[in-house]
Amino acid sequence: MATRVLNRDSLRRLARAGVLTAIVDGAFSSVLSVAFYHSTVARLFQGVASTLLGRAALDGGTRTALIGLAMHVCVAFWWSAVFLVLVSWSERLRGVLASPLGVFKVAAVYGPCIWLVMSLLVIPPLRHTPITFNIRWWVQLVGHFPFVGLPIVASIGRGLGDATNQTFAQGAAVTPSA
Repeated sequence: MATRVLNRDSLRRLARAGVLTAIVDGAFSSVLSVAFYHSTVARLFQGVASTLLGRAALDGGTRTALIGLAMHVCVAFWWSAVFLVLVSWSERLRGVLASPLGVFKVAAVYGPCIWLVMSLLVIPPLRHTPITFNIRWWVQLVGHFPFVGLPIVASIGRGLGDATNQTFAQGAAVTPSA
C-alpha cells in the first residue's frame, strides 16, 4: 500500500504554482482575446465553460464566465500538481532543474506538452469537435512555454538542487507504507 506524504514546502510550491499560473495564463489569454481576436474576457471564459457545459455556455452570461474562470484555475492547479509529482518522482528531472537555465529548459518542454495534451486529447472529445491547427493553435503552443510552463516550473522547481531543499524530493514522493 502507498501513502502520499506532502510536506509544507511542497504544498507551498503547489499553491504558488497554481495561483501564479492561473493569473499569468489568464492574463495572456485575456490579452489575446481582447487585443488580437476582438472578443471579450467574459467570452473567453464562457468558451472555457463550454468545454464541459456545451455551446449554451457561450450565451450564459456572467454565471458561465465565472464557471469557466473556476475551470481555468482548476486546470492550472491540476498541471501544477502533475509537475509536483513528476519532480518528486524523478531525480533526473530535479538534476535538469538544478542545471544552468534548467527551469527554462524544463518549462520549454513542459508548457507546450500541456497544450498538446489539452488540445489533442482533452478538449476535442469533450467538445465533440475536430482538432484545428490554425494560427491560434500555434500561438497557444508557443505561448504555453512562457505563460504556463514557466510559472509552474519556476514555482515548483526553483531551488530544488539546493542542499536545504533535498527533503522536498523525499517529502513529496509517494512512499510505501507498512
